[in-house]
Amino acid sequence: MDKLDEMYMTMGISPAVLSYSEKILDGLAERFSKIDRIAEFNQAKVIRAMQKNRVSAACFAGTTGYGHDDVGRDTLEQVYADVFHTEAALVRTQITCGTHALATALSANLLPGDEMLSPVGKPYDTLEEVIGLRNSACSLKEFGISYRQIDLKEDGSFDWDGIRNAINDRTKLVEIQRSKGYAMRPTLSVDQIGELISFIRDIKPDVIVMVDNCYGEFVEEKEPSDVGADMVVGSLIKNPGGGIAPTGGYICGTQECIDRCINRLSAPGLGQDIGASLTVNTQLYQGLFLAPTVVASALKGAIFVASAYEERGFHVVPSAAEDRHDIIQSIELGSPEAMEAFCSGIQGAAPVDSFVTPVAAPMAGYDDLVIMAAGDFVQGSSIELSADGPMREPYAIYYQGGLTFPHAKLGVMLSLQRMAEKGLLSLN
Repeated sequence: MDKLDEMYMTMGISPAVLSYSEKILDGLAERFSKIDRIAEFNQAKVIRAMQKNRVSAACFAGTTGYGHDDVGRDTLEQVYADVFHTEAALVRTQITCGTHALATALSANLLPGDEMLSPVGKPYDTLEEVIGLRNSACSLKEFGISYRQIDLKEDGSFDWDGIRNAINDRTKLVEIQRSKGYAMRPTLSVDQIGELISFIRDIKPDVIVMVDNCYGEFVEEKEPSDVGADMVVGSLIKNPGGGIAPTGGYICGTQECIDRCINRLSAPGLGQDIGASLTVNTQLYQGLFLAPTVVASALKGAIFVASAYEERGFHVVPSAAEDRHDIIQSIELGSPEAMEAFCSGIQGAAPVDSFVTPVAAPMAGYDDLVIMAAGDFVQGSSIELSADGPMREPYAIYYQGGLTFPHAKLGVMLSLQRMAEKGLLSLN
């Protein structure tokens, strides 16, 4: 037994879990090598954008008050626009989360009488109140904006006829959610998104297409903005913040769309030259710089957990052998007890709050009780190792993140250990 195994055993991992995990990892070397190649490409893309925009130490100084003449903020937005190949970008700490970024983009580009279409089924739970699927003050519905939804087919493919029939004179904006959210459906690849955008544009060329890009940034060599999206939207405490950004969100897209977004985020007439960056510019730049390799670590963890649980007979989406298009791995555990055991393992691996026991509880923006394991340096940072899920059938857990693969590996092994100890999983 080597020192690493001894260390793992002091952390509560049995020889059986260690042996099983190493057997699974032995078969993943080729997959991991492919991920590293994509990370290397995206790392070069980020560095090239920083060099092109002459990022310097002056960019790390913050501003207060109105934030006029904030060279760091303005340069960072140019860097994001170049990374995502868009005309403009809005990258702000004033955007509090991914849902806030999405709500800003939607409310800025939809007017009373317009209709929003989701051609990929129900969006993520926290958007339900934004849209007005659940009653909430200041929803799009309250402002006279209607919503239409076309579900994916059972095999996860697009309902082309349904989408064609749903597009009408009022259809102003199409929202495509790249990731699965709290659904056991496939994540969309960039090529699939491009195919969908082309189909929609053939029917209505002037429609605005917005992609919820959360959890998908830097997973592939392309982004949805490379295949025709007018806006791509996400959170800085997910992939592009690299685990270092303390808060914030981004919207990259056409100049017209971004101009409207900044008017909605602040106020009409103030424009993009307002909004203090305070003292976080360095973290936003460094987080973006690290993001490609951090995402690669998270992807390796996702493939490991998918392989480990699929081998034991659990239904996982995507399957262990499929190509990855986001960092989220869903695992159908089948019972509240299994969700609790899995989450206790992830929490037990955390560098922060490892002693906490995850329990299901109400959470703002969700209709169900939610269980969450997250020992984060940045609160709610889902690029850090975490797992969560709504307490409803089929009792699926959504695993994501891992700033380093060794941390992700530890979390997966501890989840296996806790499941085995509860008699919910057999390693024989």
